[in-house]
Amino acid sequence: MINDVVGTVSGDEADAEEDPALLRRAVGLRLRRLREEAGISGESAGRAIRASHSKISRLEAGRVTFRAMDIEDLLTRYGVDDGDLQADLLRMANRANAIGRWQVGADLTKARAETYLALEDASSLIRCYAPCLVPDLARTPSYAHTVLALAHCASAIDIHRRVEQLVRRQQLLDRVDSPRVWLVIEEAALRRPLGGFEVWQGQLEHLAELSARPNITVQVLPDHVGGPAISGSAFTLLRFAAPEFGDIAHLEHPNGMLFLDKRGDLDRFNEVWDRLCVCAAPPARTGDFLDRLRSAQPSDAP
Repeated sequence: MINDVVGTVSGDEADAEEDPALLRRAVGLRLRRLREEAGISGESAGRAIRASHSKISRLEAGRVTFRAMDIEDLLTRYGVDDGDLQADLLRMANRANAIGRWQVGADLTKARAETYLALEDASSLIRCYAPCLVPDLARTPSYAHTVLALAHCASAIDIHRRVEQLVRRQQLLDRVDSPRVWLVIEEAALRRPLGGFEVWQGQLEHLAELSARPNITVQVLPDHVGGPAISGSAFTLLRFAAPEFGDIAHLEHPNGMLFLDKRGDLDRFNEVWDRLCVCAAPPARTGDFLDRLRSAQPSDAP
């Protein structure tokens, strides 16, 4: 039986790579999305945990610690019977209750991948710049397998598990309330035939299908523009429907990932994003560009 109160962790026990404030935000956003998806009001949710609407607001804003009983009762009220989702939320809530060196408003925070996935899942707008590779949300399983095999000294079983996780993650693109996704991809990344001709062609076809969806915008940054001169690294900007939550910038590096939410940092990333979008070809040209690449014969492949 899960303890009634999700454990509070001391500073020594807290994961030095995590920010409890960011985790609380991720858990709160996930709970809010699940409530809205179920069509349940804050007042009704409050009654499910014997509390007021204001308590639900504080939980969803990540301003209070989490009780396991409350999370279990809310998920029951929302009709969530996915055991893996329940377990993930409880684990994250447990770590979010940590009292460590990280404080709300930290300029730079680190977190595990699942924190990003929770934030991504709760986003209303996902903007991603990819200078070297097709971004995660647009990858086919075969392309993803190739990238992981090249990038990680991992077993075949681990790579298979990661690809399966990516496929589950991509399901957010098919939700009724799917977020809007905007991708800017460097032309060189699309010309790179990773995995061989068939894998490459399958990836281009999949990207063309995604770019035709009304909630997905894909722009290609021509080689002559020099995208890395604008931004040498990939990044993602997350925006949330709830007005009280500000944007978050997410970057990955060899030792982990970074989250930035300070206004000055976000202003800079938005400036870079605007510059990339202006320099990239208009979205209306993406389909034609992909068609030209897909018409190549194996002997013509770059």
